Amino acid sequence: MVSTDSVEAHAQDAEPDLEVLEAEGDLAADYIEGLLDIADLDGDIDIDVANGRAYVSVTGGGAELDRIASPDAVQALQDLTRLAVQAKTGHFTRLIVDVAGSRSARALELKGMVDAAVAQIAAGREAVELEPMSSYERKLVHDEVAERGYHSESRGEGRDRRLVISRG
Repeated sequence: MVSTDSVEAHAQDAEPDLEVLEAEGDLAADYIEGLLDIADLDGDIDIDVANGRAYVSVTGGGAELDRIASPDAVQALQDLTRLAVQAKTGHFTRLIVDVAGSRSARALELKGMVDAAVAQIAAGREAVELEPMSSYERKLVHDEVAERGYHSESRGEGRDRRLVISRG
């Protein structure tokens, strides 16, 4: 369990310390393991800490695990897991959940969207609006767009929030 001092330090710091992130990962792994047991799904759970976040990955479950590896299902699992961790620690967590490598596959898909948008802008379009995506996905795209020297901004609200890419 996370100590009260760690939670208070987390609330004051913009970036939680390693101990807090590891504790969040452990709590998340316990929660996900319980859900996998209820659903009678096999899977190994790996915990990593990087970039000020705990990353919890479920792997090794074979084709059965693919049932919960769609982007919407992974996002829902992440939201539920974040709420469970928050209930235990008393603070918001930015942990990331991945199932069967779906986040990596989605990251490649997002890079492809950026490729297509940049090509359209190079061909003369002023701006390209992408499909709605989660805040985590938007962050990945913002970073990719900036690396390429272009500009991106988020528009819209809630589930309709999307990025618009334009010249830098």
